[in-house]
Amino acid sequence: MPTNATYPGVYVEELPSSVRSITTVTTSVTAFVGHTRRGPLNHPVRVTSFADFERRFGGLTSKSPLSYAVHQFFGNGGTVAVIVRTVKAGTGEEACVTLESTEGHSECPVLEVHAKEPGLWGNGLRVAVDHDTPARRPTTTPAGGASRRTSHGEETFNLQVLDAKGTARESYGNLSMDPESGRYAETVINAGSQLIRVKVLDEGRPDPSGTVSKPFAHELPDLAVDLTVKIGEVEREFTLYDPDQDGEAPCSVTELALLLERKLRALPDAPGKHAYAGAQVTAFGRRLQVVAGSADPEDVVRFVGECANDLGLEASVNPPVFPLAGGVDGDVPGPRDIIGSEARKTGLQALRDVDDVNLLSLPELSGYENTEDMVTVLSAAERLCQERRIFHLVDAPSTWGSVDSARAGIGAFESVRGNHSGLYFPHLQLTDPLTGRLRTFPPSGAIAGVIARTDSERGVWKAPAGTEARLAGVHSLSVKLTDRENGLLNPLGINCLRTFPMVGPVVWGARTLQGADALDSEWKYVPVRRLALHVEESLLRGLQWVVFEPNNEQLWQQIRLNASSFLHGLFQQGAFKGGTPREAYFVKCDKDTTTAEDIDNGIVNVVVGIAPVKPAEFVIVKIQQMAGQFEL
Repeated sequence: MPTNATYPGVYVEELPSSVRSITTVTTSVTAFVGHTRRGPLNHPVRVTSFADFERRFGGLTSKSPLSYAVHQFFGNGGTVAVIVRTVKAGTGEEACVTLESTEGHSECPVLEVHAKEPGLWGNGLRVAVDHDTPARRPTTTPAGGASRRTSHGEETFNLQVLDAKGTARESYGNLSMDPESGRYAETVINAGSQLIRVKVLDEGRPDPSGTVSKPFAHELPDLAVDLTVKIGEVEREFTLYDPDQDGEAPCSVTELALLLERKLRALPDAPGKHAYAGAQVTAFGRRLQVVAGSADPEDVVRFVGECANDLGLEASVNPPVFPLAGGVDGDVPGPRDIIGSEARKTGLQALRDVDDVNLLSLPELSGYENTEDMVTVLSAAERLCQERRIFHLVDAPSTWGSVDSARAGIGAFESVRGNHSGLYFPHLQLTDPLTGRLRTFPPSGAIAGVIARTDSERGVWKAPAGTEARLAGVHSLSVKLTDRENGLLNPLGINCLRTFPMVGPVVWGARTLQGADALDSEWKYVPVRRLALHVEESLLRGLQWVVFEPNNEQLWQQIRLNASSFLHGLFQQGAFKGGTPREAYFVKCDKDTTTAEDIDNGIVNVVVGIAPVKPAEFVIVKIQQMAGQFEL
């Protein structure tokens, strides 16, 4: 804003800079697409540690090469991964339980509880319900008229989600079955739960878990009675109230609940059980809810005998928890499931919704018996990688058990020799954390971790190979290569993994699939391709502000300044060759790149050139013997 000068003197005015900085984007966020134990289907989920992966996707399972790849990714230096869970189409069922209500009418299903994702894991979930909540207040009509109450009552309920061990995972309080309520069960749970989703079937709140008494009168009956209780198959007898031992008699339902809970917990349990010792008795309104201290649905609390009937301790009897059942794991996805549908954003196509993905791993492909299926998926992956500027780490087929089989099999990949992918051979041998035995794994997960570590320590322009590219946790390689054998595979565009004394297993190749000597591609090397992708994505995002700006010389000058500033930062870090910026990069945006016709069409053209540093793939040491020397 111009300064309004009103007095003689010096004025200070701050002016905005015309330079808009271009921020570097991520380089090593790795997407994994395939089968997991649990997790949302065809929905990209970002995880930042393997513990995070365990919470969201169930951790390691022998049927999921992806789970081991993620484990190796984080073990080798990876920091951020994007997981897309897929299953074979038409397979997989969600675990479910239907809660019923007996309030005011005959038994009726009112709430359907589903595991949020399909799979056996949902069969381990338990749901507990209680009514220990304050009653809802009457609601008034919009016009401020007389108060009204819904047909299914004004009371609410609590719902708790537990695991198979009885540990509470999620809790939701003061829920209502009224769609007009701000605590409507379907809205509250479905919006907040990571474990379940619910569907309201009818009016009426679900019955509480455990055993619920009839309402007690304001004046409690005689409590000095002998009761028989049975939890599961274990039956015990006790005296509810003994004046000599229990002091003053309870005067309220709450005091009665405390007395009954203390009596139940004092009873002996079956060996290894906690049903009596952990029993809980809750008072709500004028009723008691008695729940066994166990997550076993068989541990139903039953009060037996005439005295129990007189006290009304068995108005309704339910298990301590309502178990979900019927969950079925989805089958391992096939090629079509991995490729997915672009229209429905499934499989690989789900990554179109994610902005920051730099590397792709499809560890299940290496196990395909049919090479044609593998090539079909690789073709779809190559198209996606080109559109989204992603680099695909391709695992060699598991059938390549020797150098000869690798040389013979590489011909099948001729149709997918793109420069957005690199193939790695052989597979890794690691100790399986689930069994403690050696097992062979595809290498892409570990290599993605090595790339992330290299990017962090050296930069995206450093080849993720060499003695620094150690493969952590790797016991050995499925095929041990010699220098001569490495020399047969490297010219074919196959990146070899080697084991060297004092160093151990390392990545010993940095070529794209288009990097075979016979193809003579300018995108021969992995770091050159990835550096270009990094520059492209950074400039794409950093120049968004240009849209709708006046297309004139002033704009072109700002574009040149901003892009040059970004490239100069990379030059100073060693990303480009050349001793001066002029030798390392250029940015051209002027009347030569943007003609009058372009201006009329709303187009501004920016030409950027870079001179990337190529890796020293062959180091030749020449030694000359000095002979015939004489001293002066």
